[in-house]
Amino acid sequence: MMRTIPLDPQASWVQLCATQDDWDAMDPAILDTMLVRLSLIRAFEESVLDLAGNGLVHGPAHSSIGQEGGAVGSILPLLPGDQVNGSHRGHHQFLAKALGYVAQQQPLVHDAPLDGAIRETLQGALAEIMGLRSGFCLGRGGSMHLRWAEAGVTGTNAIVGGGVPLAAGAAWADRMAGTDNVSVTYFGDGAVNIGSVLETMNLAAAWKLPLVFFIENNLYAVSTHVDEATAEPRLSSRGLAFGIPSWRVDGMDPVATYMAMQQALSVCRAGQGPAVIEATVYRYFHQNGKLPGSAFGYRDKGEEAAWRERDPIEQVGREMIRRDLLTAKDISDLRERCRAVMEEISAELTVMEGNRRAVRSELWPAASFRDVGIRSDLDEISALPRLSQGTAGESTKRKFVDVVADVMNQRMEQDPRIVVLGEDVHRLKGGTNGATRDLAANFPGRVFGTPISENAFMGLAGGLAMDGRFRPVVEFMYPDFMWVAADQVFNQVGKARHMFGGAIDVPLVLRTKVAMGTGYGSQHSMDPAGIFATAPGWRIVAPSCPADYVGLMNAALAINDPVLVIEHVDLYQQMLPAPVDLDGIIPPGSAALRRSGSKVTVITYLAMVQPVLDIVDELDADVDVIDLRWLDRASLDWDTIGESIRRTNRVLLVEQGARGTSYGGWLADEIQRRLFDWLDGPIMRVTGGEASPSISKVLERAACAGREEISAALGELLELA
Repeated sequence: MMRTIPLDPQASWVQLCATQDDWDAMDPAILDTMLVRLSLIRAFEESVLDLAGNGLVHGPAHSSIGQEGGAVGSILPLLPGDQVNGSHRGHHQFLAKALGYVAQQQPLVHDAPLDGAIRETLQGALAEIMGLRSGFCLGRGGSMHLRWAEAGVTGTNAIVGGGVPLAAGAAWADRMAGTDNVSVTYFGDGAVNIGSVLETMNLAAAWKLPLVFFIENNLYAVSTHVDEATAEPRLSSRGLAFGIPSWRVDGMDPVATYMAMQQALSVCRAGQGPAVIEATVYRYFHQNGKLPGSAFGYRDKGEEAAWRERDPIEQVGREMIRRDLLTAKDISDLRERCRAVMEEISAELTVMEGNRRAVRSELWPAASFRDVGIRSDLDEISALPRLSQGTAGESTKRKFVDVVADVMNQRMEQDPRIVVLGEDVHRLKGGTNGATRDLAANFPGRVFGTPISENAFMGLAGGLAMDGRFRPVVEFMYPDFMWVAADQVFNQVGKARHMFGGAIDVPLVLRTKVAMGTGYGSQHSMDPAGIFATAPGWRIVAPSCPADYVGLMNAALAINDPVLVIEHVDLYQQMLPAPVDLDGIIPPGSAALRRSGSKVTVITYLAMVQPVLDIVDELDADVDVIDLRWLDRASLDWDTIGESIRRTNRVLLVEQGARGTSYGGWLADEIQRRLFDWLDGPIMRVTGGEASPSISKVLERAACAGREEISAALGELLELA
């Protein structure tokens, strides 16, 4: 007969409740600070709702009224070097951390003036929510994207759960830098069941990152109750699956939350890894705007009234009166002064037009600011030595993949900020293809094999890059895996610089390899260039030879933008001329003219360059062959492209991959916009088929463009020329 053995989780899981003795033992100064921050945040949020109700907030106004106790109680124990990020409903967390930063220089107690840096902080946050140029992100972030790095706020986030992996990057940066700082990531009950959150919990636990996962369980994801969304609504239970110690606490009780955070921080600062805190809180209003949930039928007024009776501001006020720390009039005066300063700030940002208020027109950002700061201005590479076209200096024949590994070895030796992460990059003699050979042995503690969780480790790398102390190099084993991590790749890393005002650097390199022709089928064979070219913020390089790889990778590792480095398995084992000197860059805007002619301009990249050159030589064709090298919108060499097309008047775009995700489709449109008057005929394109490559060798060949398609298209164009 079978027998069962009860199993115990590795980590503890407790409900923490503050007693009256705990309240009595609280330092009066801490209670005073709690009350002031709670009152300021409440007055701020009331102003936001008032402005939104008058149509002066363009977009959502996700109020945190009712949830302030969790934010203030949890952020009070943090040190100046600790960092936080949050979700779309993050005004209270932003302000709690920002006001704590300001309080280092300016008293923030119940009888102190609410002026100076305190007032500037409130005004900057409100201006940002209104989309004004004086906001913390210059009006680009709005209600959902608030960042103030100096104060330790690394950014709130509109994608549910999207900021959690980024916080792991900040935590990793602090650990790598040798500090005892801790990061806290705030998210709601709706995010708990999202893959990126659970992936990050696993990664943070495996790597013992100093990260607190703070779950604000306000019971509703818009209108869906937590009981409808999960069979285990005690959300802190998630930590047990990953061996993370977890606390459940009443978030309406700032003292209980404060105590739980103190315990969680002690775990993290001791190097024992992450912690989970679930704070049960309640948003008094609907998902967005100033109506209660009962107005939409998913809550009743009795439930709302019961939660309001537990208001955190009222609770702190009552306890301070009971302990003779303040009088009722002191508390009333404080609330009134908080409301008054917010009314003054609101008045400064608006103007009366007849009987209605409007935003002051001079406070809007200029329309010309629209595209500023999508990418770096490249000043960081202005003084670096350039490589000329082709192999620079002394060369020797080597395998392409060996050059890939050698470049990384040299750069990591010269730049201690570079770290490498990805699946199996630390094993198998350099990963699955040898591209990271010797890195783990040569640079212990800087090469990390990750779990199979692209969303988590891509986001971690994004947070690490935004932190600014390190330069992560991420490997996706195959480019198709970008779809698994699409939120982090495109919504987070690609948009971060622009979204947060244009000033934040995101120095990250994403390496991946095209594997068409290897029989890996539909989900391992794509060319990612066409997708990334449509995504703002990314730069793209596609080296076709070892000499170019050296210059392009060196540039990618020096630029303060995310750069996609596309490699190709067909090139890895080829013996090709490679430079002995592995220094120097090929900067953006540096296409290579591989052949010169007058009848057709052939534009290509990566592994299609050599087949094009072979066919041109076979046909003895009088054509230009341009190897793009840099593929993104901002980095294309329009001087070389334009000069060639104005001479030949005909264009052939050659790529290997599928027609639907074609890079050439985008490029053809751009060429027509810029150079239509010099074209004597339609732009011709060589691409693969509509379908992704299949496993069958015959079907795979049919799905990919090759020599036959190139030869036929070029021959047709030459007949017309």
